[in-house]
Amino acid sequence: MTRHSRQRRDTPVTHILGNRYHSVRSRTERLAAPLSPEDMVVQSMPDASPAKWHMAHTTWFFETFLLAPNVPDYKPFDPTFGYLFNSYYEAVGPRHPRPQRGLMTRPGVDQVRAYRKYVDEHMATLLLAGLTDEMSGLVELGLAHEEQHQELLLMDILHLFSLSSLKPAYDPGWPKDTCGRRGQFKPLGAGLAQMGHGGTGFAFDNEGPRHTTYLQSFEISDRLVTNGEWLSFIADGGYHTAALWLSEGWSLIQEQGWNAPLYWQHDENGWKRMSLRGLEDIDPAAPVTHISYFEAAAFALWTDARLPTEAEWEAAARAGLLEQVDDVAWQWTQSGYSAYPGFKPSVGAVGEYNGKFMVNQMVLRGGASVTSPDHSRVTYRNFFPTDKRWMVAGLRLARDSRQPGMVNPQDSEFARDVIAGLSGPTKTLSPKYFYDAAGSDLFEAICQTPEYYPTKAETGLLRNIAAQIAASIPQGAALVEFGSGASEKTRLVLDAAPHIDVYVPIDISATALNKAAKSLRQQYPNLVVAPQVDDFTRVLTLPEQAKGHTRVGFFPGSTIGNFTQDEAAQFLRSAHQVLGKNAQFIVGVDMVKQAHTLVAAYDDAEGVTARFNKNLLTRINRELGANFNVDAFSHLALWNAEQARMEMHLVSQVEQVVDVAGNRFHFAAGERLHTENSHKFTVQSFTELAARAGWSVSQCWVSEAPEVALFRLQA
Repeated sequence: MTRHSRQRRDTPVTHILGNRYHSVRSRTERLAAPLSPEDMVVQSMPDASPAKWHMAHTTWFFETFLLAPNVPDYKPFDPTFGYLFNSYYEAVGPRHPRPQRGLMTRPGVDQVRAYRKYVDEHMATLLLAGLTDEMSGLVELGLAHEEQHQELLLMDILHLFSLSSLKPAYDPGWPKDTCGRRGQFKPLGAGLAQMGHGGTGFAFDNEGPRHTTYLQSFEISDRLVTNGEWLSFIADGGYHTAALWLSEGWSLIQEQGWNAPLYWQHDENGWKRMSLRGLEDIDPAAPVTHISYFEAAAFALWTDARLPTEAEWEAAARAGLLEQVDDVAWQWTQSGYSAYPGFKPSVGAVGEYNGKFMVNQMVLRGGASVTSPDHSRVTYRNFFPTDKRWMVAGLRLARDSRQPGMVNPQDSEFARDVIAGLSGPTKTLSPKYFYDAAGSDLFEAICQTPEYYPTKAETGLLRNIAAQIAASIPQGAALVEFGSGASEKTRLVLDAAPHIDVYVPIDISATALNKAAKSLRQQYPNLVVAPQVDDFTRVLTLPEQAKGHTRVGFFPGSTIGNFTQDEAAQFLRSAHQVLGKNAQFIVGVDMVKQAHTLVAAYDDAEGVTARFNKNLLTRINRELGANFNVDAFSHLALWNAEQARMEMHLVSQVEQVVDVAGNRFHFAAGERLHTENSHKFTVQSFTELAARAGWSVSQCWVSEAPEVALFRLQA
């Protein structure tokens, strides 16, 4: 706030300010109306405040900074309120400890409302009497301050309600965030840019002085990152990949066990989140919210992008390049919260409003769905510590401008593999990309179909021989499962071998992995469960918990059949290296059998396998901005006797052109996209394969028809 002369405002200006005062104060009452007195007294965490406190504190501001100094013989409503409802103004005096605001059962809600009415009546008189410029500035500051607390009130209530087992709705009709397409990068050239507030109208002191800064050329997304994009980040192991995280953030998510944004929860029906409307399904097309700076920065790195600086954000907003500017979520920037050149705090207690917090915080720009109407500006600087996520915060991506010949920053391994697979003379895709969150769930459903015998046959075999397997496992061993999924078959081994100390499930799907790990910890309280999100074909190291233990590898499910012969040998060699000397490896394979049995298993009557196959196209659309018409492809499963393998294909029903990550691919009518091979074995062919990788077969168990087998390999 800037200090002005003490000239009295004329009546029209005072009247406008009086109307604004009434409007802002009335909105606070409306926001509190859905709350019960019990809702309004509870403090859910030290960062939050009870709704009752917000209502009283904003009133205290007007009483302390306007009525007490400017109304002769003003009598405070209650002298103790100065102590109870001061927030952080050291110059005003001592205050009630912030973490203990929820212990103030008194004054009650009715008394707080009486306090608001008392102050409002005196403020009405003061406003009608005319104000100096300085007093008018304080009223504007007080109203902006109350609008900030209106937003805080909503965010604090959401946090409180999220902790309730009832998951109550604050307002079932609260508007949903606008959904739509994914963001597109918009370029902005290098040059000098003006930054900060420099015009007329109210602004907080930290928004100025207006100054000149130089920007390198850059690109910025016109929309916010979506829940669907975040689900891909989760499924790709984003919360379990240390290389993506700042050191402090990595330590934090390990300590707190974060695996999704705040208010997200996962059950057998998928992901849900808590909102002001109550508990609801995740909308993949809606912007992601309630993430910390650490999460935003990790996601940006995962996409080969970065967070914008606040100068870049402001320049892009002024240029009209951005959508979802101030109506969805505050947007993290990579700029630390510090003073602009020439900044000086205001004189007096109100000088503590912003300047004292300019350390150890990051700037957020824009506004949110809970922000009060007309409160945001293109120069507005919000700020929070890096670990906070209870506020409505999301992100938009930025990146340095691409230079001629540079690799596209969005060219992830997934994108490279897809483009390479679609560019060949025979179009192919790797089956490892089947297993996003939806794909993992569909595969579990496939295992329940009547035609899909491998799971049932192998489970029956495991049940019969679990004691024999357990007898060969050393005391205190670590069981390491490659591609663990739901870890269902593993429980048969764990039940038979309680002497196993550590279980290391490895899977590319964080969703499936975390769900299984939680269940296993409950079922086996004495077992150390150390999940590792990773591509199991590329594992180089194991968690610390596995060190010092003899290791037994576990690879059921006949997944090894998905590899080529060379890939299978390479995987067995790499597993040999990871498991170490004296290791064992239990490997499941599917055996060669009659074609009609095999084809039925990969083309079930309910069409679950077809949906699983087509979900790969859905994933490419979502993550790579492709435009596959999924319905224009059909599922095909066939037996290739010469190669001793089942094959899955997606067949284009019409001639069509598909755009993927900036590339165009032509499909002729009837053209096949090869998505999976599943090789079948005999005892002799698998023994020879294992020998190529340095393993010898110690035991082999074959089930009754339809035959599957389990091999115990010795390093």
